[in-house]
Amino acid sequence: MLKMKFIPVIVLIILSIAARGQQFKPNAQLLKTIEANFKKGSSQYELMMKSLEPGRFPKTFDAKNNKLVTSDSGWWCSGFYPGTLLELYAKTKDTALLKEADRMLTLLEKEQYNKTTHDLGFMMYCSFGTALKLDPKPAYQEILINSAKSLCTRFDPKVGCIKSWNGQKNEFLVIIDNMMNLELLFWATRATGDSSYYKIAVTHANTTMKNHFRTDYSSYHVINYNPETGKVQKKQTAQGYADESAWARGQAWGLYGYTLMYRETRDQKYLDQASHIASFILNHPNLPADKIPYWDFNAPNIPDALRDASAGAIISSALFELAQYASAKEAKVYFSAAEQMLKSLSAAPYQSLPGTNAGFLLQHSVGHLPQKSEVDVPLSYADYYYVEAMERYTMKTKY
Repeated sequence: MLKMKFIPVIVLIILSIAARGQQFKPNAQLLKTIEANFKKGSSQYELMMKSLEPGRFPKTFDAKNNKLVTSDSGWWCSGFYPGTLLELYAKTKDTALLKEADRMLTLLEKEQYNKTTHDLGFMMYCSFGTALKLDPKPAYQEILINSAKSLCTRFDPKVGCIKSWNGQKNEFLVIIDNMMNLELLFWATRATGDSSYYKIAVTHANTTMKNHFRTDYSSYHVINYNPETGKVQKKQTAQGYADESAWARGQAWGLYGYTLMYRETRDQKYLDQASHIASFILNHPNLPADKIPYWDFNAPNIPDALRDASAGAIISSALFELAQYASAKEAKVYFSAAEQMLKSLSAAPYQSLPGTNAGFLLQHSVGHLPQKSEVDVPLSYADYYYVEAMERYTMKTKY
């Protein structure tokens, strides 16, 4: 049984987030809203667990058929549900959430040996990594080390990247999402003293920074490398509107990924990259006033295009961290934008009404519109990063 090893700090009305000497006071009303959100989140996830079939993990909700859509443990989103349960438990002490998290971790444990996916950071660090921070059990550490080893088997030194998708023999496909899985590797070096994990993470980030980004610091979704030479064969965008468009969640992954790269290495080039990506997002003429982006910044039917709450949650969480590293002027911009995103996500139309949405906290996310998959629905990772953004706003960081 997972047991908490710390006593959480009581949420104060006046808190501050430091950014190179500058202090920002979170909004008192938003803090009250967040406190209520955690309580509501506990009730929502209790509702979700009652609908979840044994051995399954929640993905989204099919409102038309009033059905919770689920996956097995091998799906890339499997770690978000137990991770969110643990974060909500840390705030509410609802033991039903803790019991459910323990059950899900047991189901997920076998994925530590899964070498067929690049998403082990999402799957294992968002779950077992969260568990380890709350309860530093050696068993959790061993699972994470094995997960990092499995992830490293997908690294190719000729390409300089970890393979994302298993394409054709003459393809080596890397997606911008893969930046999010590097956090697991940095942890593994700290845990073991083995620098090889660190070196793979840095090499992947450097190759991605070189090839994934356009001159305006927007990113492609997919880079197709030649596995024999390591040269770029094609640049494309699968889940966005077009190859040359800026798919919103892809921009979010890049922002978050290079922010964590700076956290782990303190290399200025990563801070610069994160700042450039943030500037692209926040200064884009198609960013709505509520700061929750359209599913693609270049969607042809803006302003009638769908929003993506998941992208908003990821960007908000990333900006709260980036504000800690930026200059005072930039930090103020980042903090203000992230705060607005959090306010927007905590209200209609993005916030679920209690007892609805199969227990998900947020609605109006977009998974893969070109394939008509998970369109304008709740998503498990939207909830995860929303909870993380609320944590970061109240200074209960997870870095």
